[in-house]
Amino acid sequence: MKQILIAASAAILLASPPAFAEQDPPPRDGPSLIEEGARMFFEGLMQEARPAMEGMKEMAERLGPQLREFAQEMGPALAEILKDVEDLSVYEAPEKLPNGDIIIRRKPESETAPELGTPGEDEIDI
Repeated sequence: MKQILIAASAAILLASPPAFAEQDPPPRDGPSLIEEGARMFFEGLMQEARPAMEGMKEMAERLGPQLREFAQEMGPALAEILKDVEDLSVYEAPEKLPNGDIIIRRKPESETAPELGTPGEDEIDI
């Protein structure tokens, strides 16, 4: 009798849902917590950057005409130089000499040219 009572009690407890089981929270309308946190982060970032951006805007307004004039005067000369210089990766960094001259040396050919093996080397017959 005891065994039947214990078995029946165990079956009832296992069949019924736990009383303290967590239920899923109701779905939220609007942004999730992560989205809300990201929004707050970017708003703070924009507030911190606003003074610097305003300063850059003022500087651009002040220097704009001078930069436009420089581009008009130097644009054709720079375009001519860029035609002569095909690939900047074959040149070393600019170097200032003691007399004030600036030189840009060409890299040695061995550094820039790809190494080609002799014919027949590392070939696989199929």
